[in-house]
Amino acid sequence: SGRKRISLHKGSLLALQSHHELKYPDMKVCFASSADTPLAEQIGRATLKLLEVVPGTTVWDLVVGRDWKGEDVNQIGRQPPLSSNKSATHFPILRELTRVRYDRMLFFDDCQWGDHCGDVERACKESATGRSPVTIRTPYGLGVDEWADGLDKYAKMFQQLDGSDNYDIKR
Repeated sequence: SGRKRISLHKGSLLALQSHHELKYPDMKVCFASSADTPLAEQIGRATLKLLEVVPGTTVWDLVVGRDWKGEDVNQIGRQPPLSSNKSATHFPILRELTRVRYDRMLFFDDCQWGDHCGDVERACKESATGRSPVTIRTPYGLGVDEWADGLDKYAKMFQQLDGSDNYDIKR
């Protein structure tokens, strides 16, 4: 990253700390990144292994270690089988690897040159419900307000589907 400091945005840190504290007990996290070079992919993965959510626990420890029991399900990059189109590659692969339905996903995207959120909403629909992941555009990174907006939007969709206000993704 050159001379720039790498850190988590405030909303990302809040989300991951809440996740670490099991505020949303059935929530699991993974990443879909369209890092544009093999070096960018390496830097992205290395950064996840360095940034701490709480002292002594990195993003990687929490997401790969706890959520996915050591399996790296993250889809980072554009090298085959991935492409720059997350809706065509990243999300179908994530759905297959994680077994999390599209209508149980919450996706935040910081892309400033395209609309990955719109692409995912249009292309990644759950056949049983016709619903796609809840998406929130975050062109300046995930802030606290965007995190809250995403949770609210997800809860509303979840209630519509299940008549429930919990976040159980196993249903």
